[in-house]
Amino acid sequence: MSGNPENSTDLLSEHVRAEIDDWLRRYPADKRQSAVLAALRAVQHEDRWLSTEKMDAVAEYIGIPCIAVYEVASFYSMFNLEPVGRHTIAVCTNVSCMLRGADEVVAYIENKLGVKLGESTPDGKFYLKREEECLAACAGAPMMQVDHVYYENLTPEKVDEILDSLE
Repeated sequence: MSGNPENSTDLLSEHVRAEIDDWLRRYPADKRQSAVLAALRAVQHEDRWLSTEKMDAVAEYIGIPCIAVYEVASFYSMFNLEPVGRHTIAVCTNVSCMLRGADEVVAYIENKLGVKLGESTPDGKFYLKREEECLAACAGAPMMQVDHVYYENLTPEKVDEILDSLE
């Protein structure tokens, strides 16, 4: 577990602990590690990223080694291990989207926001995720996901409308 003598689970909000508890109830007592994905998602939903301290708190709360949490957090592209902007933009660049202009959409967004893939805008408003292999909306290509909401059949005008509407 964590080398921190204090109770690191105090770093988790009541809401996050309740969500973890809900997931823990779904698994046998000897399979508590199964709740890691949901626990990390809950933490990231509040903080927009996963700090080592919060990951340690998740490990302590669930009762598993910290490395088990780090392995999950570093494996999945949905988790941010550094601070990022308020709105996360993920543009699908898989074959269907690529063939329908995803590369142009990425270039347009990079130019509009003044950032490259994997960067946040200086004002902290947007984070443009690194390549997203597939977001499972091939029929609506090219598409992007902004804060877990899908937007399909993108054009520069549609991108402007979506991004300009966010506070």
